[in-house]
Amino acid sequence: MSTRGRRTRLAITLSEEHRLELEAWQRSMTIPAGLARRGRVILLLAEGLPVCHVSERVGMERRHVYKWATRFLAHHLEGLREAPRMPARGAPVQAADR
Repeated sequence: MSTRGRRTRLAITLSEEHRLELEAWQRSMTIPAGLARRGRVILLLAEGLPVCHVSERVGMERRHVYKWATRFLAHHLEGLREAPRMPARGAPVQAADR
């Protein structure tokens, strides 16, 4: 059976440790939903699903699937965590206790 769509060079091979951790994220009730969703992306890519199918299945744009896959390849599980965001311009900055 052939899958439709273009083939990608994006190949993810998971260690047993990473696979178990990502599967635990899927069952967790305490981690942020976004982190669990990014973990699901990696699990699906590791199963060999094309990016377009992963994108449809998790409801994420293809460019974001590539983004998280690339970050995982570079930084493993830590790459899936969101970087702290800068406060919005003009947002009040909390003063230190006096």
